[in-house]
Amino acid sequence: MPSYTCPRDGTRAETTALTWCCPACRGPWDLAYEPTGTLSLNSLTGRVNSLWRYEEVLPLSAPATSLGEGRTPLVALTGTVSAKLDFLMPTLSFKDRGAVMLVELARRLAPERVVADSSGNAGTAVAAYCARASLPCTVYVPEGTSPKKTEQIRAHGARTEIVPGGREATAAAARAAADVPGTFYASHVFNPYFLHGTKTYVYELWEDLGGQLPDAIAVPVGNGTLLLGAALATAELHARGLIDQRPALIAVQAEAVSPLAAAFRAGADGLPDAPAGPAAATLAEGIAIPRPPRAGAVLAAVRESGGTFLTVTEDQIRAAQLDLAARGFYVETTGVACWAAVGGWTDRSVVVPLCGAGLKTGLAA
Repeated sequence: MPSYTCPRDGTRAETTALTWCCPACRGPWDLAYEPTGTLSLNSLTGRVNSLWRYEEVLPLSAPATSLGEGRTPLVALTGTVSAKLDFLMPTLSFKDRGAVMLVELARRLAPERVVADSSGNAGTAVAAYCARASLPCTVYVPEGTSPKKTEQIRAHGARTEIVPGGREATAAAARAAADVPGTFYASHVFNPYFLHGTKTYVYELWEDLGGQLPDAIAVPVGNGTLLLGAALATAELHARGLIDQRPALIAVQAEAVSPLAAAFRAGADGLPDAPAGPAAATLAEGIAIPRPPRAGAVLAAVRESGGTFLTVTEDQIRAAQLDLAARGFYVETTGVACWAAVGGWTDRSVVVPLCGAGLKTGLAA
């Protein structure tokens, strides 16, 4: 059975507990889990058309809370750049991949309440799946969150707590609530089940490309949950001989809030100990994270893959959103960051995620 383990000090806990972080260092959990089933392209024929088709490599099985998430289209944008349309998920963002795992786990643990914190998309996803599972849910969001996202959260029946300040203040408020007994903290950052949901993004690429992966996979990085999920999947596929070579992971941040890019370029293994201060304003609100708790793991994953960090300006984000819209894809400002960064690549194949619908934020001013 999977168990939680702390990558810093080795502390362990059962996944049946509501302990949301390591009690010794208050850091995020990893999941001690090794897929035991075998997977092949032929074995997938005729399976359920959702991410649960990869059940052999997931830490949960036989879900009761699925909304049909996953299996989003892969569409060529240029001769070398393709886009995976994760804005076509049930709640219009890729966060459904991880949220379904968290809420399915919560359903089995039957807590008194579920809490989450988010700049919008993760909270929306958790709210929707909690509605599906009939679990009471409270979502903490920063005061600057798009009104369209908070409206979507409330529409799913979740209580919304608007927190003065930025993303860090919001996370602190949610973590205080998470310490109340009987609470399941559906954290897309601290709970590793979320990462095992996001890794299905790469399993779908592998299936759609006939058992191969592109030369590079570009992902927007704030807390790094999609990138860490991608790293899990590429490692699993390579270890089982299902791919010959792991693709480079290209991490994209907004230039205005790019602590990981700065650390990567400085050759650091983590972020400075000194507080970063308030995050600067950026159109890419979903990745405006000044101090991601899994910073060390994200930096290590990018380096191990032979990848790199790229940053994009606000003007590049605006231009990329308009360019994608002109191609038929209306994507939110965070979700266009990767297209802004690698859309002009011609020397190798790369996939970018269009990970949130434009209806969530509107057109950039």
